[in-house]
Amino acid sequence: MRINNAGYYEFCRWQLKNDRDQYRSNISDTDHGDFFINQMSEFRTSMLSGDVNDICTTCFEMENHNKVSGRQRQLIKIGVDNDNFEKSLLSSEWITHFNYSNKHAGLTTSNPMDWQIDLGNYCNAGCLFCTPSSSSKLAAEWEKIGLIDKLPPNSWCNNSNNVEKFITYLCDLPNIYYLHFIGGETLITPAFKTILQRLVDSGQHSKMTIGFTTNLMVWDDTINDLLVQFKQVHLGLSIEALHPVNDYVRWPSNINVVKETLAKWVIFGKHNDWLIQLRITPTILTALHLTTIYEYAIKHQLGVESCDFLDDPDYMRVSTLPASYRNAVIVQLQQLTNTYKNTSSEKTIINTRNQSTIQLIQDVTSYINYLQNAPDESDKLPQLIEYLKMMEHSRKNSILNYLPEYEDLFRTAGY
Repeated sequence: MRINNAGYYEFCRWQLKNDRDQYRSNISDTDHGDFFINQMSEFRTSMLSGDVNDICTTCFEMENHNKVSGRQRQLIKIGVDNDNFEKSLLSSEWITHFNYSNKHAGLTTSNPMDWQIDLGNYCNAGCLFCTPSSSSKLAAEWEKIGLIDKLPPNSWCNNSNNVEKFITYLCDLPNIYYLHFIGGETLITPAFKTILQRLVDSGQHSKMTIGFTTNLMVWDDTINDLLVQFKQVHLGLSIEALHPVNDYVRWPSNINVVKETLAKWVIFGKHNDWLIQLRITPTILTALHLTTIYEYAIKHQLGVESCDFLDDPDYMRVSTLPASYRNAVIVQLQQLTNTYKNTSSEKTIINTRNQSTIQLIQDVTSYINYLQNAPDESDKLPQLIEYLKMMEHSRKNSILNYLPEYEDLFRTAGY
């Protein structure tokens, strides 16, 4: 399950954004266990009946292009194989839980074991593809230039009572295995350090894996001292390209500082045997330099995870590229796969935590498939240009200083 930035519970970390307002149970007035056990029961019944739910669209879109989806990631955790579904389901240690829910109207005797915790929008970056609900810096900028009328609601973890309620529940859970924190920027959000400290004080850290994502603009030794005490850490490093265009997209980052911080995290993470992944959100603006990320990951034996194909804003998807520009990106990605592909294995790697070259090539291939097969959305380019011009007026920069290759394309669209 998930707690979003405003404190509302969600069934899944990949739940389609457009439907999130449908579920309004909030940490401030609803018990965590009540939501997980009781309020999710109807959804469990629907899934056990084999229904295809609209909120699962994100995963189905990923699978349509042979990209490993969140659904598939969860299946592998419980030992269920799509290609051998019936037998692997029956042999899964979770079959007793499924049978119980099936016989008791979707109720469960289980507790939450895997959570994504959105800590709010307190952030020192204003990434172009982000939203005010996930970035306070972007929210302030959007309000100033008139893109929004008011700032988004405060984070749930700005309220000390909510944080205390959450921590107390965590410390009482017998089988909490994994917590993944995102922001905003986790390392500057006070609640992150508070939660980590309390988990260490309670002893829960010894059996728990912590995942978190940071934007390579922060380093905090006091938080690192807490993290190294946990059973395992999954470190997500947000970056779009090892190229100056990263500064434009993840404004106001500096690529030289980003590279230095990246190297520092890689050394520190490997020293502590952490799982390290480069977290990317490929867009039209970074597509031409996407290979720089995969090449760095291969060189340093890191994972790469792009959580899904960008849903919103739709005008920033890589599918807004016209055919000739798509083909240029496809050629780059295919050259990468031809260089590194391990021809000795044809088996699909579902486990995205597998930091092998095969897993990376699998992710690259999903973008090749997407670029080859996703509908042409180049009619959205004028919307993109209108947005970029507004942001550039605020930030005093120009995309053409970073991507001169797009000048003809963008001029034609109104730049």
